[in-house]
Amino acid sequence: MKPTHSLDTDAVASSAPNRPPKLPYDTIIVMDFGSQYTPLIARRIRDAGVYSEIVSSEADSTVLQSLNARGIVLSGSEAGVHDTNAPELPPWVLDAGIPILGICYGMQLVTHKLGGTVGKAEHREYGPATLNLIDQTHPLFRKCELVSQAWMSHADKVLKPPPGFQRIAETEGSEWAAVSRNEITLLQFHPEVSNTKFGNIILRNFAVEICGITPNWNMTTFINDTVAEIQSLVGRKHALLGISGGVDSGVAAALVSKAIGEQLHCMFVDTGLLRAGEVQEVEQTLRNFPGLDLTTVRSKTRFLRKLRTVTDPERKRHIIGDEFFAVFIEEAKKLDDIQFFIQGTIYPDRIESGAAGLKSAKIKTHHNTRIPDTLSLDVIEPLRRLFKDEVRQVGLELGLPKSIIWRQPFPGPGLAVRIIGAITEERIATLQAADRILRQEILDAKLESEISQYFAILTGLRTVGVMGDGRTYGEVVGLRAVSSEDFMTADWYRIPDDVLARISSRIVNEVPTITRVVYDITSKPPGTIEWE
Repeated sequence: MKPTHSLDTDAVASSAPNRPPKLPYDTIIVMDFGSQYTPLIARRIRDAGVYSEIVSSEADSTVLQSLNARGIVLSGSEAGVHDTNAPELPPWVLDAGIPILGICYGMQLVTHKLGGTVGKAEHREYGPATLNLIDQTHPLFRKCELVSQAWMSHADKVLKPPPGFQRIAETEGSEWAAVSRNEITLLQFHPEVSNTKFGNIILRNFAVEICGITPNWNMTTFINDTVAEIQSLVGRKHALLGISGGVDSGVAAALVSKAIGEQLHCMFVDTGLLRAGEVQEVEQTLRNFPGLDLTTVRSKTRFLRKLRTVTDPERKRHIIGDEFFAVFIEEAKKLDDIQFFIQGTIYPDRIESGAAGLKSAKIKTHHNTRIPDTLSLDVIEPLRRLFKDEVRQVGLELGLPKSIIWRQPFPGPGLAVRIIGAITEERIATLQAADRILRQEILDAKLESEISQYFAILTGLRTVGVMGDGRTYGEVVGLRAVSSEDFMTADWYRIPDDVLARISSRIVNEVPTITRVVYDITSKPPGTIEWE
């Protein structure tokens, strides 16, 4: 397989020939020790206009230069510093000569390494705590109130800081809630979560006030830099882009089209697993976008035949991903001078697939992170370092229609991962009908701008129902609606009772094979947004 060009300086691209130039931004490195909050740290720092990149705790010191690192944040972890096989601090970190911010486990790890004492807390702190600033003049706390709320999540804590560290904040349960010495600042609480009132200000202060970075990370500069890099990479060759119908591939198409124009060929694969009316909608929208060359490949029979007896969700994802690439490879042979394959992979895809080189556990495979060896094209993933809201900002900057930018996120494997169990044409039609009703009622209630994502799931359960004087025995459909800024965390959305009642009534009455409707009230974490 030819190399992946990510248009950044991650580990994959750094070993590839024709590697893009070093990042043009000063960066805050977020070193991941396995916390579910690690992506939030990077996201909050980017909100301050400073580029942030997540790296593994096993990374070597070359990342300092390749990422123009001006500061390092050490994340939390599920582990404790005294645990067997606990993640360790790379020896080069404390010698890097740049500011360090340790959060929770990061604090405890530095404390342990520098001669302080970490032990079990008498009373574990999980949830909100009152944070009292001891040194309000510290640059980390500039513009923060003397007393505020912070979010704690720890069983161990610092019992004694390393020599020379001064206490700068405390809570009732943590005497050393924040300590500092020279360019090292350590926090027991989590500034990255929204429950910490001044968390965003604290992270901005670290990046801008302490590390001295000028806030210049925005989507305008990203577009300009990425367009130049794509032009340099592709030259006069041609590229093929896989369109899924979602936000990410649509924005990737617009971005690459801006760079190479008619050298880009977009391919939309109709798998038979899209929502009702979606194929026609995507075709109409993208064909109206100036200069975009779009071909639709009708492959419904092919995909459904492969999936006919498959019920395991990971196998579904693998089969669909492999089949997508098989279609692209076949179609690429029909085009002249195709050397590059473009994907709309974004950062959350890579994190959840365990493909970002992080300590965090793999959650599920995303079809676009499994690139087969049979693909004899160089792969470019121009969005792979962007969060979902950043992708939408890029789309706005590029002038994409709102129907694409604010389109409901849709998984690459389509309805295959919203149908629990076997996939048949009948079950696809059932889910399409239920999902169409849900979407129509959300639009009629004018809730679409408040809900980040909403969809129906065919649960695979069957229950008894009564219609007229007769007994029915049909499927249970689940409804899911969430609000989220970056799709790394999400809360279930409180759809008004009357709207839910109308959705349920219509689905049961209009979709013959459904006898019951349930509503999912699970947040992320612990759940994921999709069911499979």
